[in-house]
Amino acid sequence: MLKGKTIVIGVTGSIAAYKSAMLASLLLKQGAEVEVIMTKNACNFLNPITFETLTGRKCYTDTFDRNFQFDVKHVSLAKKADLFIVAPASANFIAKAANGLADDMLTTTFLASKCPKLIAPAMNTAMLENPLTQDNIKKCIHYGMEVLESGTGRLACGDTGKGKMPEPELILEYIRAALTPKDLAGKKILVTAGPTQEAIDPVRYITNHSSGKMGYALAKAAAYRGGDVTLVSGPVNLPEPLFVHTVNVKSAAQMFEAVKAHAGESDVIIKAAAVADFTPVSTADQKIKKAGSEGMTVELKRTQDILAWLGQNKKDGQFLCGFSMETENLIENSKAKLVKKNLDMVCANSLTQAGAGFGTDTNVITLIKKDSVEELPLMSKEDAANAILNRICSNGKQ
Repeated sequence: MLKGKTIVIGVTGSIAAYKSAMLASLLLKQGAEVEVIMTKNACNFLNPITFETLTGRKCYTDTFDRNFQFDVKHVSLAKKADLFIVAPASANFIAKAANGLADDMLTTTFLASKCPKLIAPAMNTAMLENPLTQDNIKKCIHYGMEVLESGTGRLACGDTGKGKMPEPELILEYIRAALTPKDLAGKKILVTAGPTQEAIDPVRYITNHSSGKMGYALAKAAAYRGGDVTLVSGPVNLPEPLFVHTVNVKSAAQMFEAVKAHAGESDVIIKAAAVADFTPVSTADQKIKKAGSEGMTVELKRTQDILAWLGQNKKDGQFLCGFSMETENLIENSKAKLVKKNLDMVCANSLTQAGAGFGTDTNVITLIKKDSVEELPLMSKEDAANAILNRICSNGKQ
């Protein structure tokens, strides 16, 4: 996603400057071209050689440096940048950015840039919470800059509170989102993910092997592409995606109620959850003891078929996408599901294929519509999510 993109990192005077080196490293691993500008005060915390070693490029510190091929460097860097991130951003820099001051290499280049701009504040809690700083942050946002939320914890000064620079991994996600074309802007997307748990007693339950990775990749990709995304998630061991409204549920009945609450307002519904087909007729109030028992019989009943309900209640113009996990007759069974449940597309995969199925970071998907069958190669679930969204966007019904 970042391959071939030029990212300019601005570094100001903060103990958090070391995190910027980590950010530069992460961006380089993503295939980005990284340029670094440091303020004079930043050089007191980290040597420019650190960035030059990482990036293989000159680290800029002086607007009037003569030791480079002649051009107006702050202008040429500004034109070259696909995104400008200042991390860490001091209160002093934020004040300058808010008011259009340009008195060093960083601020002149920042002011000359027309690309997306991100600011990651890092400072003492009292400085951050000062009304002047807050007004400057609001002013930056008003002028189209994105200001990231500061972290909370123990600060370098010894105080505990808000003001920590966000972690590089988190900043990387903001950068990726900022550079993703917003072809789903204005669309409400509903995604379901993960397994459900059907309680037998307070200790035991029926579930399946779904990790939720495919559904989470879809929610994340749709949000990056500008969608207003609601994720209804069963119990998973995954961090909640950024920019997504997540509704956590456990049982199939709870998932049905959550889906029903959001379905009517959704332009696109992607049903990636592995919902239990059966649930116990009754749930014991206390743990069922095994003492003196040779076995146990659990009577089951069918759960609500959420996908079928969505197909029956699909509104005009709504795009409904389901998933089909099969062990045999993949295409035939998935085509039947497409028709029976009134779907616009089925994402079919087989547990028997290497790299597909539950718990993996890859998938092998066949996209089935009423008039087409398209087999996708083995790819990451992130790439698979974007491939699915590409087909939905090109359908003309989202």
